[in-house]
Amino acid sequence: MYAVIQTGGKQYRVAPGDKIRVDTIAEEVGAKVELTGILALANDDGQFLTGPDVSNSKIAATVTRHGRGEKVIVFKFKRKKQYKRLYGHRQNFTEVTVDQVIA
Repeated sequence: MYAVIQTGGKQYRVAPGDKIRVDTIAEEVGAKVELTGILALANDDGQFLTGPDVSNSKIAATVTRHGRGEKVIVFKFKRKKQYKRLYGHRQNFTEVTVDQVIA
């Protein structure tokens, strides 16, 4: 069984036992969270559900840790104008472990 969820403007395919990194969630490490933005759900018997069929489904997960991602370098450059700008960005994330998919 797996589900396609949406959180933080991104979509993830999750199954029980998966660890995913989502945008920061304001919960402590070890806290139980419910992710409700389910877009699609695939059962063990091969049935694929979408739309109103998954409206009351949810994902039970546990917050594993908080952190910051790898640095992304942004370099702006305009030739012949002596213009260069260099800066970096590190996105905050929360790592969650999917406990179960509640259909």
